[in-house]
Amino acid sequence: MASGSRGQGAFLTLSDLYPCEPPDDSWHGWVPTTLKFFHFELAGLAVVIMGVSGSGKSTVGEMLSKDLGCRFLEADDFHTQSNKDKMNKGIPLSDNDRFPWLQALRDATMEQISGGETVVLTCSALQNKYREVLRTADPEYEPGSYTSCRVKFVCMEAPANVIADRIERRSTEGKHFMPVSLLQSQLDLLQIDEDEGIIRVDATRDLGIIIDVIKDSLKGRLNCS
Repeated sequence: MASGSRGQGAFLTLSDLYPCEPPDDSWHGWVPTTLKFFHFELAGLAVVIMGVSGSGKSTVGEMLSKDLGCRFLEADDFHTQSNKDKMNKGIPLSDNDRFPWLQALRDATMEQISGGETVVLTCSALQNKYREVLRTADPEYEPGSYTSCRVKFVCMEAPANVIADRIERRSTEGKHFMPVSLLQSQLDLLQIDEDEGIIRVDATRDLGIIIDVIKDSLKGRLNCS
């Protein structure tokens, strides 16, 4: 601490934390190493509810965000109309279709994390290369540092026949553009590496139990009201 008299309970100043000047005139964006520590501690958290279409991502994500009192982002809202048209016709998306969509979702998530907020979002995120795009919403993320990353994944899992029934029902009701014919292509794409530390949840359980399981798994990381 800087020398001199200071009453008990007085506030620290910037010079107390980092008693030096920025390196030169091109200091825009410069952050002292000491303050980076404080930035990390105050950073927000993103909880990604992932899985194939029909696994219950939106229902769980919306309920979790309400329970936590934080913002909810629905990945389907970030798809271009051309992406929706392709899926509605039963045409699987290519990586050229997916990456701009993932990057848009990543940017919206980063805005929340950088502001010290917690956010719940849905995204199929079926493969690690897609999850890596979302992980970069954490400004501190380094590839492979899954434990410290401020983007956490929860995978909703259920038998294929249960998921197919859900998709068929909501398609009949006109509630979604994804046809059941694309389910197998998504199941074929789904890959999870145990090293990623993804929370896996039985999507056939009661919604309240699912929310409790997720909250217990993330205990100590959540900072919502």
